[in-house]
Amino acid sequence: MLGVIIALLVIITILIITNIRIVPQSQAVVIERLGAYHKTWNVGLHVKMPFIDRMCNKMSLKEKVFDFPPQPVITKDNVTMMIDTVVYFQITDPKLYTYGVEKPINALENLSATTLRNIIGELELDESLTSRDVINTKMRAILDEATDPWGIKVNRVEVKNIEPPQAIREAMEKQMKAERERREQILIAEGHKQSAILEAEGKKQSMILEAEAQKESAIQKAMGEAEAIREVQKAKAEGLKMLKDAGMDDKVIKLRSLEAFEQAANGQATKIIIPSDIQNLAGVVSSITEISKGK
Repeated sequence: MLGVIIALLVIITILIITNIRIVPQSQAVVIERLGAYHKTWNVGLHVKMPFIDRMCNKMSLKEKVFDFPPQPVITKDNVTMMIDTVVYFQITDPKLYTYGVEKPINALENLSATTLRNIIGELELDESLTSRDVINTKMRAILDEATDPWGIKVNRVEVKNIEPPQAIREAMEKQMKAERERREQILIAEGHKQSAILEAEGKKQSMILEAEAQKESAIQKAMGEAEAIREVQKAKAEGLKMLKDAGMDDKVIKLRSLEAFEQAANGQATKIIIPSDIQNLAGVVSSITEISKGK
């Protein structure tokens, strides 16, 4: 009898030990009791009833990233292109995630594809290529609202790649090439224009500087000539002052003038005009000379 009791205790202990579970951080476990939802285990130590409770679903509560394969979509102007999206989501309610929809990831992928087709169908090709932020915002709002009953929260949606048809890509490349060539020509023309403007400005500044230099040279030359004239006049004035201080009167000065005309008469001049005062002075000189001879 004792052995049976010990055996039962061992069996019960083993059953208890084998039904002890530790739920780590950022994980959750959905427990069913007799086939019905019982509770959700969060982080910590838990014990389930043997043969009655069952771990229905174990899941991670971390944010997940799913890169869905490219989907064919048609734009408003009937252009078919391939677009693939990346969806960032996390489980917020383990119970709804377990019982809300069959295969939640597949459901989210299909919902993402249909939503993307609806949004792109309202846009033209150029708008779809340049409106990624608008597409991302609309998709996130629609997916987040649609996945609430599934216990999923969509945090972000990103359009990863947009691939237009080959013909469209070639046309876009030609257009971009033509645009780049046009911009290049504009830049070259602007460069020539700026070069011509700078050259003209340089010539203008050169002419202005040359005119300023000529003006300064003329001013300096005139100032030099004026200074020379002042020096000559100053010398003459000093000479006259010296003669006056030496007691030389008008007769001496006239005599000196007569001597100057005498020297001029010895030259090659054919005509000499003698002022009247010098003629009178010459008569006086002749009279003096005759008187001197008589003596």
